[in-house]
Formats: sequence, structure tokens, C-alpha cells
Amino acid sequence: MRSFFLLLLLQLPGVNPWLSAQSADKVFSSKIRSVKVFRVGDPASYPILYLNANEQLELHFDDMDGDVKFYYYSLQLCNADWRPANLPPFDYWRGFLSNRIGTYRLSNLVQTRYTHYQAVFPERNSGPTRGGNYLLRVYLNDDTNRVVFTRRILVVNKKVTVGGTVLQAFRGEYFQTHQRVLATVNTQGSNLQTLSPQDLKLTLLQNYTWPTAQTLDRPTIYRSNYYEYAEEETTRFPAGKEWRWVDLRSLRLRSERVSRIVDSDTSRRIDVYVTPDEDRGRQVYLFYRDLNGLFLTENRDNPNPWWQSDYAWVHFTYIPPGYKPLAGKRIYLQGELCGYGAEPAQEMKFNDSLGVYQGKLYLKQGFYNYRYTAVSDPNPQSVPPIASPIEGDFWGTENHYLLLLYFRPFGARADELIGAAELRSNFMR
Repeated sequence: MRSFFLLLLLQLPGVNPWLSAQSADKVFSSKIRSVKVFRVGDPASYPILYLNANEQLELHFDDMDGDVKFYYYSLQLCNADWRPANLPPFDYWRGFLSNRIGTYRLSNLVQTRYTHYQAVFPERNSGPTRGGNYLLRVYLNDDTNRVVFTRRILVVNKKVTVGGTVLQAFRGEYFQTHQRVLATVNTQGSNLQTLSPQDLKLTLLQNYTWPTAQTLDRPTIYRSNYYEYAEEETTRFPAGKEWRWVDLRSLRLRSERVSRIVDSDTSRRIDVYVTPDEDRGRQVYLFYRDLNGLFLTENRDNPNPWWQSDYAWVHFTYIPPGYKPLAGKRIYLQGELCGYGAEPAQEMKFNDSLGVYQGKLYLKQGFYNYRYTAVSDPNPQSVPPIASPIEGDFWGTENHYLLLLYFRPFGARADELIGAAELRSNFMR
């Protein structure tokens, strides 16, 4: 009887054993484009919910087949490392475990044919009952084995006060190029039953980039209800520079960083060529407002950006120093537009005849942030890509930091997200 019950649990949405930290924020179908999850009404926000705060998130994506399919979604509770939590769904979710995405619209007034799907969740009679990391999974025909993409969602059950500040790095070799986060946690009035300070784990996230996140399992200072995390070796991040950008809100008129637009008269294909990018490692830092790696779906050609925006092949060009390839390195595009890892579709190929790196992405009309990263390892999936060799670093760069505090008491089977804070490094503003 117990074996049958366990087998039944494995078939439920949210209890699939194939999930791991490597499958978070992935698109598994080439037909799915422009996945976007954010707080209702704020497309430039990260998908964070506070428990019992009556908040919701918006989900948007396109299916390039241009027909109507039956998509469903569910959420899987994960631990701080994004591996599935060892809890049955009814311990962290109320209501239906799987919900159908019933709002869709066929594209119109554009050359590209697609179907736009959207949903607002959690729905009225269902939602999370526990704070933590949740993996949103969207799949076909209510079949959890046909997952088309996943996205990270954070649900905070606020029990403590998390705060902090962003400082210039102290050590001489990092003073001009890095930033460090001084984080504080106050548990007064929370009634947390902690046997040791290591029952709490703090994750520091810079610009929504999970591959470079730092997780701290012990505080630098611990005094009664006060915890301080200030060890520079574990709270330091390369400062980078402001993200590069390209404005694709119009495909009829060239924006500032678009060199040319080719709209074929014999097919539905549109090609946009971004002004070639130079190496910024030795350039003087220049401040301008950016989205810290995110993108916005926007349109100046038609009224509705979600189903009246066209798609185009966007060509990127990076000019390396001396028009020579970077020895022993692979170059990738990075940002929400294509992911924060090192997938084959993001890789820039070196053109020997022109002495430049070239790459292209199929993008919807909107405003995009991006940057170039380098990987030295022969297996790009084994190490996080870094932007410093190409973009350079300046300590005063404006960056966004997300502080996430997890708690797992003795004997518990899952991490709970009990506090969060958002910081910006506004040194020079």
C-alpha cells in the first residue's frame, strides 16, 4: 500500500523527480519564445510574492506554431539550492495542483504568426501555503512529462527583518573593481527555534543572475537576535558596468543602436543589425539607466505589445581588441533575453575574415539589456560565465542585489524563505 501511495505522489504535478537545480529557468521547446514572469502591472519586476499579501504574478509567452494548444502550469517547492523539496504538495499548496492557461490570442497586424498565452496566478482558490523557492512548470495537455519551460518564483513568508547596504570592496586588488554586500538579519519577535546560527542560510543575488549567486551558511557576527554577514571573501561581486542595450520597439524606424533593418519583400523574415559593440575593459565608466539585464516587451508600431509585436532575427557583433579572437575563451550573450548561462544558442562565433564575433537571436519587439561573457572551461555548462574580461568592472556601477534568507530547523525536510530585501548600489547618484 505504501509503495502505491509513493508512486501516486510521483505522478502529481510538482512531485516529479527529474527536477534539479540545472533545470531552473529553462526552455525545452524551440517553439516557445519571449517567456516573461513578473508582478502584476510591473513588467520590470522580479517574480516575488509575499505570503498572505494577496499578491499575484503575470505569465506571458508565445507559441510560434500559431495554433491553439492546452497548456497547464504547476509550482514545485524547492530548497535553497533549487533542488526539489522532500515534501508532498498538500504540505505547501492549497487548491488545485494543476491549472490550465485559458487566456490566449492569435497574433495580428504583424508578419510573424504565433499564439500569445497569458495567465495571472495564484488563482483565487489555490496558492502556496509555505514560503520558499518555487519552480513554475508549464506543460502540454496536463502531462507533467511534456514540460515546455520552467521559471523561478520566490514566495516569502516574512518572519524576520533583512537589511543591508552595498559597499566598495576593502582589499586593494578589488577596491576599484568590486562591490561587497553587508547584510543584517534581526530575528527579534519571530520565535524562531534555532539551535545554531547555521540553521539560517543567506543567498546574495546580483542582477537576477543565479549562476553567480553566493550562499552564506554562517554569519560573521552573531549576537542574540542579530546576525551580520560581512565577510568580504563571500559577499564580494565584480561590479561590472551598465548593461548594453538595444531598442527594438519599432521595426519601421531605426533606433539609436540599430545600424540597419532588412525587411524581406519575398518572405516574412526581418533582420535587425545592432551597431557593433567594442570591448569595454579599458573604457571609462559611463552611467546611464538600465534594466540590470532584463527586457521589456513594448511596441511603438501597434497598440498592443503582447500579440501585435513582430519578431526579427537580431544580429549582434562584438569587436575584440586587435580584431583577434580571445585565446582559450568562448564568448556568449547574456541577459534575460537569452538566459544567464552558456547555452549553444547564445554563443558568438568568430568570423576570421572580419575579425569579429557574431551571433543572432530571434527576438520580439521590445527593449533589451544584454552583455558579453567569457568562459574558459572546455565544458561551458560546468562554470558560470563571467563578463569582466569584455565588459570591465568599475566599483561605482549601479547594480541590483536581492538578499534571501532561508531557515531550516532541526528535523525539517525543506528550506523556508522567511525574509528578503532588495538593494541598489547607488554610490554616484
